[in-house]
Amino acid sequence: MTFRTLDTADLAGKRALVRVDFNVPVDGGAITDDTRLRAALPTIHYLSQQGAKVVLLAHFDRPKGKVVPEMSLAFVAEPLSALLEQPVAFASDAIGPEAAKVVDGLENGGVALLENVRFHAGEEKNDPAFAKALAANGDVYVNDAFSAAHRAHASTEGLAHLLPAYPGLAMQRELEALDAALGNPKKPVIGIVGGSKVSTKLDLLRNLVTKLDYLAIGGGMANTFLHAAKIDVGASLCEPDLADTALEIIDLAGAAGCKLLLPTDVVVAKSVKPGVHAETRNVYDVRPDDLILDAGPETVKTLLAAMDASKTLIWNGPLGVFEVPPFDEATVSAAKHAAQLAKSGKIVAVAGGGDTVSALNHAGVSADMTFVSTAGGAFLEWMEGKTLPGVAALEQ
Repeated sequence: MTFRTLDTADLAGKRALVRVDFNVPVDGGAITDDTRLRAALPTIHYLSQQGAKVVLLAHFDRPKGKVVPEMSLAFVAEPLSALLEQPVAFASDAIGPEAAKVVDGLENGGVALLENVRFHAGEEKNDPAFAKALAANGDVYVNDAFSAAHRAHASTEGLAHLLPAYPGLAMQRELEALDAALGNPKKPVIGIVGGSKVSTKLDLLRNLVTKLDYLAIGGGMANTFLHAAKIDVGASLCEPDLADTALEIIDLAGAAGCKLLLPTDVVVAKSVKPGVHAETRNVYDVRPDDLILDAGPETVKTLLAAMDASKTLIWNGPLGVFEVPPFDEATVSAAKHAAQLAKSGKIVAVAGGGDTVSALNHAGVSADMTFVSTAGGAFLEWMEGKTLPGVAALEQ
C-alpha cells in the first residue's frame, strides 16, 4: 500500500481534521488509563509545530446517534491540555455553527477537540451528508486511529474521500510494522496464536497458515487441535464440535508448507487457582480430571528454537492462563526470548490483541518488542487478511 505521508504536506495555516481514538477507560468521570491520549500526542505536536490548526475528531462509548450527556468528550479536553502543555478548545458539537465557531477561533498551531462524532446517526452510517458537514471544518484529513480503521464510518472512511488524506504518525508506524510482519516480511516467519477458543480465531488461523513458515498454537485452543488428533485432553477447555475444522486447518498448513507447532507436553492442575499444585505431563499422559493450563517446558523449548530460526514473529494470544501463576511460565519465557531477539536485531517481533498486550506487560517486555499494537479488533481483522476501510481509504 502507498500513502501520502505528513512530511510531504503543506500544513501552515491549514485546518487539519484529525481522527483520534479517545475512547478511554473511565471510572467516576476520571480517565483511568491515558494511553490513547498519549498515542495521539506525536501527531498533534507535529501538526501544531507545522503551523496547522489541529481539529480533533473522536468517539466515546456507544450513544447510537443520540446526544447522551454522560458520553460527552468534554472531560477529555483538560487532561489532553495538560499532556500537550497547551490549551485545548472544546466545541459542543462535531459539525455546524458550534464547531465552526471554535475552529475559526483557532490560531495557527492551536488545538480544538470537537464533541463525540457518534452523537450523530450519520457517523456510523457513513452518511455522505454528515461526512461533508465534518469536512467543512478542514482542509486536510489525518487518520491517527488505527484502532477504528476496521469501521467504515464517516470520520474514519468517508472523510478520506473529501479532503487530501494522510495517516497520522501513530497510524503510519502501525501500518509500517504490520507490513513488516505480514505484508512483506523477512522470512522465515513464525506466528504464535493463543487464547481460549478456536471459534474466535478461525479466519485468523486460515489466513496465517498460508503465509507463515511456522505456526505455534497455544492456550485453550491448542486443546481442540489435540482433541482432533485423538489425544485425550481430560477436563480441559475444548471445542469438540470444531475437531473437523482443526483438521482442515492442519491440512491447509501442510499444503502451504507451514509447520504447525502443537504442545507436546503440558502443565496441568485440578483447578485454576494461584499456588495450586501443578504437574507437567506428556500430552499422551493427561488424566481424565486434569485441566491443561499452560504449555510445558519441552513445548517452549521447541518454540524458542523455531523463533531462533525465524526472522519475523507475529504474536496474538497467550500460551496459557498467564493471569494465574504458575500458569504464566510458558508465555513469560516465550515473551522474554522474543524480546531479547528483537532487542538484538535478530527478529522483527510484532504483537497485538488485548490479552497479548496484557501478557507482554505481565512479562515486562512490551518496550523491547519491535511493535506492540493496542488496536484490538482492527489488528485482528488485519491478521485475518481483511480489508480495513479506514486504511484502504488512505491509499493513493
